[in-house]
Amino acid sequence: LVVKVKNHTFMLKFKAMEKQVEILKANRKGILSLIEGLSIMQLNKVPQGFKNNIAWNVAHLLVTQQLLCYKLSGLPMKVSDDLITRFQKGSTASEFIDEKEFNEIKKRLLTIVDDFMDDYNNNLFKQFTAYTTSANVTLNNLSDAIEFNNFHEGIHFGYMLAMKKSI
Repeated sequence: LVVKVKNHTFMLKFKAMEKQVEILKANRKGILSLIEGLSIMQLNKVPQGFKNNIAWNVAHLLVTQQLLCYKLSGLPMKVSDDLITRFQKGSTASEFIDEKEFNEIKKRLLTIVDDFMDDYNNNLFKQFTAYTTSANVTLNNLSDAIEFNNFHEGIHFGYMLAMKKSI
Protein backbone atom coordinates (compact mmCIF):
# COMPACT_ATOMS: atom_id res chain seq x y z
CA LEU A 1 0.00 0.00 0.00
CA VAL A 2 1.58 3.26 -1.15
CA VAL A 3 -0.09 6.64 -0.91
CA LYS A 4 1.49 9.54 -2.79
CA VAL A 5 1.52 12.03 0.06
CA LYS A 6 4.77 13.84 0.69
CA ASN A 7 6.75 12.40 3.63
CA HIS A 8 4.16 9.69 4.32
CA THR A 9 4.93 7.26 1.48
CA PHE A 10 7.92 5.78 3.30
CA MET A 11 6.01 5.26 6.55
CA LEU A 12 3.26 3.29 4.80
CA LYS A 13 5.85 1.15 3.00
CA PHE A 14 7.70 0.61 6.26
CA LYS A 15 4.54 -0.40 8.13
CA ALA A 16 3.57 -2.84 5.35
CA MET A 17 7.06 -4.37 5.36
CA GLU A 18 7.09 -4.48 9.15
CA LYS A 19 3.82 -6.47 9.07
CA GLN A 20 5.17 -8.92 6.49
CA VAL A 21 8.29 -9.48 8.60
CA GLU A 22 6.10 -10.00 11.67
CA ILE A 23 4.18 -12.68 9.73
CA LEU A 24 7.44 -14.28 8.58
CA LYS A 25 8.81 -14.41 12.10
CA ALA A 26 5.56 -15.86 13.51
CA ASN A 27 5.56 -18.56 10.83
CA ARG A 28 9.16 -19.48 11.58
CA LYS A 29 8.46 -19.64 15.31
CA GLY A 30 5.58 -21.98 14.47
CA ILE A 31 7.94 -24.18 12.47
CA LEU A 32 10.43 -24.30 15.33
CA SER A 33 7.61 -25.27 17.67
CA LEU A 34 6.43 -27.94 15.24
CA ILE A 35 9.83 -29.62 15.03
CA GLU A 36 10.69 -29.31 18.72
CA GLY A 37 11.43 -32.72 20.19
CA LEU A 38 11.94 -34.47 16.85
CA SER A 39 15.15 -36.47 16.57
CA ILE A 40 17.65 -35.80 13.80
CA MET A 41 16.60 -39.15 12.31
CA GLN A 42 12.93 -38.09 12.25
CA LEU A 43 13.86 -34.73 10.71
CA ASN A 44 15.82 -36.50 7.95
CA LYS A 45 13.24 -39.20 7.22
CA VAL A 46 11.48 -38.83 3.86
CA PRO A 47 7.92 -40.01 4.55
CA GLN A 48 6.17 -42.16 1.97
CA GLY A 49 4.53 -39.98 -0.67
CA PHE A 50 6.98 -37.09 -0.22
CA LYS A 51 10.21 -36.31 -2.05
CA ASN A 52 11.81 -34.33 0.77
CA ASN A 53 11.94 -34.32 4.56
CA ILE A 54 11.36 -31.82 7.35
CA ALA A 55 15.05 -30.91 7.63
CA TRP A 56 15.23 -30.16 3.89
CA ASN A 57 12.08 -28.01 4.11
CA VAL A 58 13.47 -25.93 6.98
CA ALA A 59 16.76 -25.32 5.14
CA HIS A 60 14.87 -24.65 1.89
CA LEU A 61 12.93 -21.83 3.57
CA LEU A 62 16.14 -20.23 4.82
CA VAL A 63 17.65 -20.36 1.32
CA THR A 64 14.55 -19.25 -0.58
CA GLN A 65 14.10 -16.08 1.47
CA GLN A 66 17.71 -15.17 0.72
CA LEU A 67 17.33 -15.80 -2.99
CA LEU A 68 14.08 -13.85 -3.29
CA CYS A 69 15.07 -10.88 -1.14
CA TYR A 70 18.84 -10.58 -1.41
CA LYS A 71 19.85 -12.12 -4.73
CA LEU A 72 17.04 -10.41 -6.66
CA SER A 73 18.10 -7.14 -4.98
CA GLY A 74 21.70 -7.63 -6.09
CA LEU A 75 22.95 -8.03 -2.52
CA PRO A 76 25.23 -10.70 -1.05
CA MET A 77 23.28 -13.49 0.57
CA LYS A 78 23.78 -14.38 4.23
CA VAL A 79 23.93 -18.13 3.66
CA SER A 80 26.68 -20.14 1.99
CA ASP A 81 26.70 -21.08 -1.68
CA ASP A 82 26.80 -24.71 -0.55
CA LEU A 83 23.57 -24.29 1.40
CA ILE A 84 21.94 -22.60 -1.59
CA THR A 85 22.96 -25.41 -3.94
CA ARG A 86 21.72 -28.11 -1.59
CA PHE A 87 18.36 -26.54 -0.70
CA GLN A 88 17.23 -24.29 -3.55
CA LYS A 89 14.18 -24.96 -5.71
CA GLY A 90 14.60 -28.22 -7.60
CA SER A 91 16.93 -29.84 -5.06
CA THR A 92 15.96 -32.88 -3.02
CA ALA A 93 16.81 -34.37 0.36
CA SER A 94 19.64 -36.39 -1.11
CA GLU A 95 21.93 -36.23 1.91
CA PHE A 96 21.62 -36.53 5.67
CA ILE A 97 21.76 -33.23 7.56
CA ASP A 98 23.66 -33.84 10.78
CA GLU A 99 22.58 -32.41 14.12
CA LYS A 100 25.29 -29.73 14.26
CA GLU A 101 24.37 -28.33 10.85
CA PHE A 102 20.64 -28.54 11.51
CA ASN A 103 21.01 -26.67 14.82
CA GLU A 104 22.81 -23.88 12.95
CA ILE A 105 20.03 -23.78 10.33
CA LYS A 106 17.41 -23.58 13.10
CA LYS A 107 19.29 -20.76 14.81
CA ARG A 108 19.57 -18.81 11.55
CA LEU A 109 15.86 -19.26 10.84
CA LEU A 110 15.03 -16.39 13.21
CA THR A 111 18.25 -14.37 13.28
CA ILE A 112 18.26 -14.01 9.50
CA VAL A 113 14.83 -12.34 9.73
CA ASP A 114 16.30 -9.78 12.15
CA ASP A 115 19.24 -9.29 9.78
CA PHE A 116 16.79 -8.68 6.93
CA MET A 117 14.88 -6.04 8.89
CA ASP A 118 18.15 -4.32 9.89
CA ASP A 119 19.23 -4.26 6.24
CA TYR A 120 15.83 -2.92 5.21
CA ASN A 121 15.95 -0.19 7.87
CA ASN A 122 19.47 0.71 6.69
CA ASN A 123 18.16 1.15 3.11
CA LEU A 124 20.37 -1.55 1.61
CA PHE A 125 17.62 -2.73 -0.77
CA LYS A 126 17.90 -0.17 -3.57
CA GLN A 127 17.21 -2.24 -6.69
CA PHE A 128 15.27 -5.34 -7.66
CA THR A 129 15.33 -7.64 -10.68
CA ALA A 130 11.80 -8.74 -11.58
CA TYR A 131 11.30 -12.49 -11.37
CA THR A 132 8.42 -14.77 -12.33
CA THR A 133 8.01 -17.67 -9.90
CA SER A 134 7.08 -21.24 -10.77
CA ALA A 135 3.58 -20.31 -9.52
CA ASN A 136 3.50 -17.78 -12.40
CA VAL A 137 3.56 -14.81 -10.02
CA THR A 138 5.80 -11.94 -11.11
CA LEU A 139 7.71 -10.27 -8.30
CA ASN A 140 8.48 -6.66 -9.23
CA ASN A 141 9.95 -5.36 -5.99
CA LEU A 142 11.10 -6.33 -2.51
CA SER A 143 7.61 -6.01 -1.08
CA ASP A 144 6.31 -8.52 -3.64
CA ALA A 145 9.23 -10.82 -2.78
CA ILE A 146 8.61 -10.89 0.97
CA GLU A 147 4.86 -11.33 0.48
CA PHE A 148 5.42 -14.22 -1.93
CA ASN A 149 8.02 -15.67 0.43
CA ASN A 150 5.43 -15.74 3.22
CA PHE A 151 2.97 -17.53 0.92
CA HIS A 152 5.73 -20.01 -0.04
CA GLU A 153 6.64 -20.61 3.61
CA GLY A 154 2.99 -21.32 4.42
CA ILE A 155 2.93 -24.04 1.77
CA HIS A 156 6.05 -25.66 3.19
CA PHE A 157 4.74 -25.35 6.75
CA GLY A 158 1.75 -27.39 5.56
CA TYR A 159 4.07 -30.00 4.06
CA MET A 160 5.96 -30.22 7.35
CA LEU A 161 2.73 -30.64 9.33
CA ALA A 162 1.76 -33.53 7.06
CA MET A 163 5.26 -35.04 7.23
CA LYS A 164 5.29 -34.94 11.02
CA LYS A 165 2.11 -37.03 11.06
CA SER A 166 3.80 -39.56 8.76
CA ILE A 167 7.04 -40.11 10.71
